[in-house]
Amino acid sequence: MEHAVHVIGGGLAGSEAAWAAASAGCRVVLHEMRPVRKTDAHQTDGLAELVCSNSLRSDDWENNAVGLLHEEMRRAGSLVMRAADAHRLPAGGALAVDRHGFSGDITRAIASHPLIDLRREEIAGLPPEDWRPVILATGPLTSPALAEAIRALTGEESLSFFDAIAPIVYRESIDMDVCWLQSRYDKGDGADYINCPLDEPQYRAFVDALLSGEKTEFKQWETSTPYFEGCLPIEVMAARGIDTLRFGPMKPVGLCDPRSGKRPHAVVQLRQDNALGTLWNMVGFQTKLKHGEQTQIFRMIPGLENASFARLGGLHRNTFINSPKLLDPALRLKARPALRFAGQITGVEGYVESAAIGLLAGRFAAAELRGQTVVPPPPTTAFGALLNHITGGADAKTFQPMNVNFGLFPDLAPQEKAKGRDRKKAMAHRALRDLDHWLGTARLAAE
Repeated sequence: MEHAVHVIGGGLAGSEAAWAAASAGCRVVLHEMRPVRKTDAHQTDGLAELVCSNSLRSDDWENNAVGLLHEEMRRAGSLVMRAADAHRLPAGGALAVDRHGFSGDITRAIASHPLIDLRREEIAGLPPEDWRPVILATGPLTSPALAEAIRALTGEESLSFFDAIAPIVYRESIDMDVCWLQSRYDKGDGADYINCPLDEPQYRAFVDALLSGEKTEFKQWETSTPYFEGCLPIEVMAARGIDTLRFGPMKPVGLCDPRSGKRPHAVVQLRQDNALGTLWNMVGFQTKLKHGEQTQIFRMIPGLENASFARLGGLHRNTFINSPKLLDPALRLKARPALRFAGQITGVEGYVESAAIGLLAGRFAAAELRGQTVVPPPPTTAFGALLNHITGGADAKTFQPMNVNFGLFPDLAPQEKAKGRDRKKAMAHRALRDLDHWLGTARLAAE
């Protein structure tokens, strides 16, 4: 297909990139290797499949940077956010989705778009020279052949880390005489999480079991791969000290056990994972324990003694490039500008961040194809702060995956100075003002 944007990879970033380019009036070819070639983490051939948690995290745009990114994406016409809002599940202040409905919605939208040609095929190396522009959105599970081609082109060794998957429990197997429904501080609907309470002896026994449980053995080539701090396996956190989990995913703050009227010593929370409410995700319980060990150890948790697991936890190896060194501000590979990168392979961490970079890559590619000047979003926006970080704001020598956060944003002007929560609100309101101006300018340029 002549004069088309080629997108390689049908995950969140690739789907968002294809949608953004097509929405700008460009023809798009989206290449997705599943089901021709499967991965170790995906279970379906649907586009934008969520392979880990079903949560897109906080939806509070005034106080949380990822919530602000949600709102910016909505205003920019995001397909991912449209599907997420349509398949939303109860999760307090977070945006959790029915993963199957979410993926199905995106797959149908892409497959039915008149300007998008969805091709189920593996691109086993670098794309042909006459494909331009191209967006590589192959994610953390890039096929070995393509990863090797990227490595050869850039002269860089890929950086990588392990990402862990949390178990999912069948709701009917949870003992609700022991557990109760409540969100921390009664946020959201006040009862969006199932809580399993542990007293101090139960907690200590549980930590001991995590530490002594048999873990997955790494292959020789994996032993030096670091974990991402934002997604540590539960047993790795437990090894950092007896109270680490109580101040992390098992913190009991903002909760009260209705049986005792008191806050438990520790708590395990489960979040609804599908629209029917039959599946519940163990929040923060990503793990590298062997499957037999998981079943035994997680049934030590009060209320989960008879738990039946729809999915046990696991690990997969993620790969990302050294973006601050390799990419320009328009996400183009300096060594071959016809190639753009998008999504988690660029070193952003999280579903929303990956999709956001895909959206930007799609807009940039479309502008380039239409002969327009590519203008990145202002650094005062969540889009711009994240983009700036991966294309130069981070130190290439120590580059690691990063979630969006207010620490990536420029400081407020002296006349706008504020503290605490007021500072975040001021930065969020500034971001949306600047975003609306950027979007308006882009619309005028396209007309």
